[in-house]
Amino acid sequence: MAALLLALAVVSTGLYAGFMLIFQTGVMPALARLPDEEFVTAMRRINEYVPRPVFLLVFLGVVVFPAAALFVPVDGRTDAQKWLVLAGVVCAVANHLVTVGGNVPLNSALAASESGGAPAGEVRAAFEQRWNGFHRVRTLLVLGAFGALTWSAVIG
Repeated sequence: MAALLLALAVVSTGLYAGFMLIFQTGVMPALARLPDEEFVTAMRRINEYVPRPVFLLVFLGVVVFPAAALFVPVDGRTDAQKWLVLAGVVCAVANHLVTVGGNVPLNSALAASESGGAPAGEVRAAFEQRWNGFHRVRTLLVLGAFGALTWSAVIG
């Protein structure tokens, strides 16, 4: 059971880390080249579409599977494996705290601005740099979680 949970932790965290990295290295740089109105519209549509069931399952799995792997008793688990899984859990939780405390409120403000009539340039200025900063942090955190969990599985 513990091996299955660790495998699910590695897979879900890897999927999420890949999503975050592609957004960081491909999607946001491409969107940055758009004029203000198109950027704001595109981000609004992305924020409406991303939180779908499959994404939410992976998002929750990033915390649930490593935490479960940590708490399921394992015969012969080394201290190094335990600390690596714990590091993965801590990084995953921190990622989610950044997401919920930083990116989600900015996404909500962006959505609310649609009916506010503010110029797209002002809306973008209030959103883009801050959102990208939070996104960089959460991307690094989930990459750290993925690395720690993978290392734990490899040395196990």
